[in-house]
Amino acid sequence: MSSKLIAAATQGLRGPLLAALVAFLVGLPCALIIPPLDRDESRFVQASSQMLESRDFININYQDGPRHKKPVGIHWLQAASVSLTSEVGAREILAYRWPSLLGAALAAFSLAWGGGALFDNRRGLKAGLILGISLLLSTEAFIAKTDAVLCGFVTLFMAALAQIYVAYRNRPVDADPKARLKLGHLRLTFWLAFAASILIKGPIGPMIFLATAFTLIAWDKQAAKGDMSKGNMDWFRHLGWSWGIALTVLMVGPWAIAITIATDGAFWGTAIGDDLAPKLVSGSEGHFAWPGTHTLMLPLMFFPGTFLLGGALQAAISRRIEPAIRFAICWFLPAFIIFEISPTKLIHYPLPAYGGLALLAAVSIGMVHKRWAKIMNMVLGLFAGVVISWIAITALTEFGTGAHPTVALTAVTLTVASALLIAALGGFFLWKNHKAAGLLCLFLGGVGGHLGLITLASQLKPLWMSVNLENTLIETRTDPRLGLIPGPVATLGYAEPSFVFAMGTKTALLDNAQQAVTVVEQGRPIFVEAEHLKAFEAEMAKNNLKVRAITTVHGHNYSNGNEVAITLFRKQ
Repeated sequence: MSSKLIAAATQGLRGPLLAALVAFLVGLPCALIIPPLDRDESRFVQASSQMLESRDFININYQDGPRHKKPVGIHWLQAASVSLTSEVGAREILAYRWPSLLGAALAAFSLAWGGGALFDNRRGLKAGLILGISLLLSTEAFIAKTDAVLCGFVTLFMAALAQIYVAYRNRPVDADPKARLKLGHLRLTFWLAFAASILIKGPIGPMIFLATAFTLIAWDKQAAKGDMSKGNMDWFRHLGWSWGIALTVLMVGPWAIAITIATDGAFWGTAIGDDLAPKLVSGSEGHFAWPGTHTLMLPLMFFPGTFLLGGALQAAISRRIEPAIRFAICWFLPAFIIFEISPTKLIHYPLPAYGGLALLAAVSIGMVHKRWAKIMNMVLGLFAGVVISWIAITALTEFGTGAHPTVALTAVTLTVASALLIAALGGFFLWKNHKAAGLLCLFLGGVGGHLGLITLASQLKPLWMSVNLENTLIETRTDPRLGLIPGPVATLGYAEPSFVFAMGTKTALLDNAQQAVTVVEQGRPIFVEAEHLKAFEAEMAKNNLKVRAITTVHGHNYSNGNEVAITLFRKQ
């Protein structure tokens, strides 16, 4: 009976839709409870809010300066989301997070859809769920920036490409080698998602495609040893290059031309010369890390699929001649190596390659694991569980001041129990070949661990300085939005984008104490960070201005790792 129910639940698009729903629901509670994050998320949402305020949907700006970093796609999606679900003045972060939630859902859907076509519906669903609840994707799902959306589009075009590749590799030996298979819907899906990925994050999507394609071509030719039926490139030649490139230009070209004209080409000089190029040659913006960093982080970021990594490696080695397995390897490994050798590293960079690894992990579930694979599964899985538990306990110990005791302790308990006990139990069941029970425990452990960790994070009051500053303004009735004193608010020494997003585009981020004179003279509230306090007081005395310190807010700025003390002043 259970087998029939599973078959019915995974029939057609039910499996992909279920994977998408799970990925969406795992990210949704986090999107509801976590304040705007510094720095990337708040910069993205602030730029999107300014699009709506100015009605300029070509230029990307952060306050008074241009933000020539990424293409416009994510800002269009966020602006549309806010228009449909909220209003720009409300400053509701959830309204900006819907595209990321849907991007994560699209990634899970696409992998389940592609995996179902490559293998079977059950394994497709498992792959979609493994990706959808992975710690990295379920975290990116609630952060309003490019990465979850990029993962969604890349996974979609790679799932379509995988089906094209396998269809050509599996066609009969006596088939006409010049015949083009009727895969028009897959080619159209590929090119639409490919172009969309460029609008989201420029060259990353094309890089993953080319890395996969060239590795496949080289591997096939090497393995064919003269057998052209196995080493041909028909799948690559017959992608529909002429109309596909035309479609890509049609989707990307209008904005590319418009932004070139609007900025006199400055957008491309900054985006490529100042943003992309430094990441390829040095540790841009202080994010240098040695090769091997992504490999060390993989067990944590792929959790709870970490308990399947040994099996995934076994599947890759033992079944590498199968076209679908070969594609999964070439999807994950070349791109991952590129991210690994790049000097600039952030933990989310390899996310678009995770689909290939999730496919291998799903396939491995149906295999008899060798002893070394079982040991690798358990060791890496337990390592990830211990690290997640350690993060939760350490975070509560270090930053739990002001947290609701019951909520915080419950969150830590849920995190540790899920990441260590339930997930480890799942690994044990898989070791003993009780696959249904093992997968259920893994999924419950992964979801519970993630939700517990995020719930705990929402309770760590010292970390949410912008929220604390905003609440201070409200509690002391010095918030200009109350209409009692003039605005906008100014800050000296604290310039996190989350505060700009919270208080509005006109929030004044001062560079020096001299600029504070006008703010005080106008009777506007000003926050002064401790390092600037002496200079501020000296400047006030020099200009015969009397100010009153209303209160001091203490906390931790996680963007730079510094403890901060910020005092609110206003004119006496």
